[in-house]
Amino acid sequence: MGDSIRNSLRGEGHDIIRMIRRRRSDRARVVRYSLPENYIDKSKLEGTHAVIHLAGEPIANEKWTRKKMRAIRDSRVLSTRLISETCAEVKLRPRVLLCASAIGYYGDRGDEFLDESSTAGEGFLSEVCQEWEAATQPAVDAGIRVVNMRFGVILSAGGGALQKMIPPIKSGLGGRLGSGRQYMSWITLADVIRGVSFLLQHPTIHGPVNMVSQDPVTNGDFTKVLAGALGRPALLPVPPFVLRMMLGDLADETLLASQQVVPKALIDAGFQFRHKDIVRAIDLLVNHNL
Repeated sequence: MGDSIRNSLRGEGHDIIRMIRRRRSDRARVVRYSLPENYIDKSKLEGTHAVIHLAGEPIANEKWTRKKMRAIRDSRVLSTRLISETCAEVKLRPRVLLCASAIGYYGDRGDEFLDESSTAGEGFLSEVCQEWEAATQPAVDAGIRVVNMRFGVILSAGGGALQKMIPPIKSGLGGRLGSGRQYMSWITLADVIRGVSFLLQHPTIHGPVNMVSQDPVTNGDFTKVLAGALGRPALLPVPPFVLRMMLGDLADETLLASQQVVPKALIDAGFQFRHKDIVRAIDLLVNHNL
């Protein structure tokens, strides 16, 4: 996602400075940072218009152990706090900090409609998201416009969640997860890129913003749409106990959790989604390499 956003913004004429963790670099257009050292080269942030922070330990690539959960939390909360404090300290502060968060903030909420005014939920991911967003407070206190981008499932032809779902269905072994009634709030990568640009250009937007489409769907419906686009059946549901046996708490907080989230802040601000309908979006992604 980060590379796609960076390339798009560069194409719009923005001058991009990358933040990297390498100790040494001869490149002039980079900012070095180190969480273990609690260090950012703040001189490179002087006079920047915006900071976009998307980094975080992958959530769904392995079973959650205590070590993994600590890495998930620290990579988000500590890095965000470091960036926020540094932005607040420089003389010529950035005008805006766009910081990633996630709809995991809302927890497992069944059929409830959720917008940015909805309360936080329960569970590990909700706690992480709450701490993650709270870590931007030093920037808020310094008068910097902060947007907490609560991302849903990002669909892309080039990787991510969708590419993990396709092989089982292609092999004839795919199906809904659990009951399939849990809601999945999604957005295409193309609309994420457009949304980030929109947020940069609209100075009245601040606080939490749900980065999801207008069309949340159940896991069962999503599976049917994906299988149809691939020309395959989706006949073998995966029982919850199998998911829990394989993934532990990760299964309950991601694959089996229900979050029917709507992008009220974006819609109220006038953002126009390019991909509103899951059937059309999946067809473009699977059959036309969107």
